[in-house]
Amino acid sequence: MSGWVQVAGLGPGDDGMVTREVHDAICDATDIVGYIPYVRRIAPRPGLTLHESDNRVEIDRAKHALDMAAQGHRVVVVSSGDPGVFAMASALFEALEDGPIEWLDLDIRILPGVTAMLAAAARLGAPLGHDFCAINLSDNLKPWALIETRLRLAAQAGFAMAFYNPRSKSRPHQFGRALEILREECGGSTLISFAKDVTKPSQNLVTIPLSEATVDMADMRTVVIVGNQDTRQIGRFVYTPRRVE
Repeated sequence: MSGWVQVAGLGPGDDGMVTREVHDAICDATDIVGYIPYVRRIAPRPGLTLHESDNRVEIDRAKHALDMAAQGHRVVVVSSGDPGVFAMASALFEALEDGPIEWLDLDIRILPGVTAMLAAAARLGAPLGHDFCAINLSDNLKPWALIETRLRLAAQAGFAMAFYNPRSKSRPHQFGRALEILREECGGSTLISFAKDVTKPSQNLVTIPLSEATVDMADMRTVVIVGNQDTRQIGRFVYTPRRVE
């Protein structure tokens, strides 16, 4: 088969954070597949077809990309950040597992990108400088009870934490519950940072103690980073030391 699929991370928003590898793949593609706002980051050009789709059709999107590649198309599936972090790489392999056996012969590559989590951490300083975990607070694909369990165990283990999709219009109460759990397990003096629209002109960074955090500080454009007992603030910077005693 002459076609291929590459799942590419477009980074957190600043075009300067798109890697050369991803840029070259997009330039060589015949088709771009992805969620509407991500596809619209790609400039139209002759010979390139843009395939936009809604946010909750990841498997259908992946099947479409694989099917086009099997027909000889050069397909780039775009995600924001990194495609392997709460994004399209996993969906593509799920579709591959359930698809025709011929798809296994396709040239499939995952092209990494800068995640919103890492971009936010860099803007803040180094809050993820030691052991950390990332948790998606959306319960669209997993039960809320599991999210609560993971929050508690991560806090008890002393991980710094980065939260994706912290609060949406359809589930505004869940982030409030997450804050309650974090205060119970981490204490009110633990630092929490809100990074909204990171790397974009509208970027806004706020770091406060957990005791002062409110639900309305987060939305779907915000990455939330919670430190551990060692995380500290120096001027405008937040960091978690690597040395633990």
